[in-house]
Amino acid sequence: MVIAECGVNHGGRLEIAISMIDAAALSGANAVKFQTFKAERLSTSYALKAPYQGDGLQFEMLKSLELEDEDYGKLLAHCRSTGVKFISAPYDLESIDVLDRIGLEIFKIPSSEITNVPYLRKIGSLKKRIILSTGMSTMLEVANAVYELFESGTQMQAISILHCNSEYPSPFKDVNLNAIKTLKQSFPECTVGYSDHTEGIEVPIASVAAGAKIIEKHFTLDRNMPGPDHRSSLEPREFAKMVQGIRNVESSLGNGVKEPSESELKNKDFMRKSIVASVPINVGEMFSAFNLTTKRPGTGLPPTMWDDVLGTKALRDYQKDDLI
Repeated sequence: MVIAECGVNHGGRLEIAISMIDAAALSGANAVKFQTFKAERLSTSYALKAPYQGDGLQFEMLKSLELEDEDYGKLLAHCRSTGVKFISAPYDLESIDVLDRIGLEIFKIPSSEITNVPYLRKIGSLKKRIILSTGMSTMLEVANAVYELFESGTQMQAISILHCNSEYPSPFKDVNLNAIKTLKQSFPECTVGYSDHTEGIEVPIASVAAGAKIIEKHFTLDRNMPGPDHRSSLEPREFAKMVQGIRNVESSLGNGVKEPSESELKNKDFMRKSIVASVPINVGEMFSAFNLTTKRPGTGLPPTMWDDVLGTKALRDYQKDDLI
């Protein structure tokens, strides 16, 4: 599943959010993800912005990025008409209710809420599908969050866990894609994926080879738009290129059995070698390393039979390059 993380890149405007859904669908996304919150329920009046968000207070920024509660039902309906899944991340208890009332099927828990016990218990009690991001967290914190969700009523198979680095953009050296394997081993009943905040498309594509089954990447119509997340987001053409890369890697992983593929078998006789005469050989002459060699094509005795042929006698005359 490839998720276009629209987040707050709509700038608080419903019409832009709808345009983002259309663009994400055309770019190959399976789902779009938004954020549901009210500034007064999410932040104190004095909380400062994170360093990547610039200077000033969070409240003022968040207030400018709000959508109305009724907008989420409109976005859900538009997603259904477009054929992509609608996902949203609530950031407070009341926003969980907003999303539950419109029939949201998949709840996203953002990395910032992984230690929020009352929040986790409320989402867990809904018994819906959950995608849990794990940025800034330890394995113990991930395990505790999963435990709270499970104890509140959500089955383990309904929980997906996304490895994540919560810096915007994330330095490549800090991504640690091998943590995906750790999460898969630690939570075998859960689906494991990756939420990406790096610049470019290489890391989310590589995460598929590391075992990610869900990929989330920030999405924007234009990186020059004002807002905190545009720099680490992909524009539609870039997102489409990432999706194609993900599909190519996904297809290339195969079943893990080492055997010739159907596409390469036709080349076997042309590329492998056979045992051939390196010089003219007379009937009755002993085959040896001095009168035999290996050359293409592979339509004669394979070189694996080299030791079986050496020391035996020629049953007929051979010219140079004749197959033995």
